Amino acid sequence: MIKLKMTTRIAIYSCISLMVVLLMGCADVVSIKDCVVSEPYGFWGGLWHGIIAPISFFCSLFSKHIAMYAVNNNGGWYDFGFVLGAGIIFGGGSRASK
Repeated sequence: MIKLKMTTRIAIYSCISLMVVLLMGCADVVSIKDCVVSEPYGFWGGLWHGIIAPISFFCSLFSKHIAMYAVNNNGGWYDFGFVLGAGIIFGGGSRASK
C-alpha cells in the first residue's frame, strides 16, 4: 500500500469533497404538479439521473424534496439510461469480474 503524506491526503479529500458539492448542485428538483404537465424524461435524463444516483440518494436522506428516481420518466428508455448511468459510476461488470 502506498503511504501518503498528511498534506496529500488532505488535498485529495478536499478535492473529492469539492467534487461532491459541485455535483450536488446538478440535482434538479421538479415538483409533482409541474412534472405531470412537462415533457417526460427519456434515455438521456435517465443516464444523467443514474450518474448522480449516489449523490441523489445521500441528499434524499436529509431532504424530502429530492428524489433518487424521476417521477416523470418515459418508461423503458429512461430505465435503461438510469441503469447504464449507475453502472458507469459503480464500475459496471468490470468490478464483478475481479
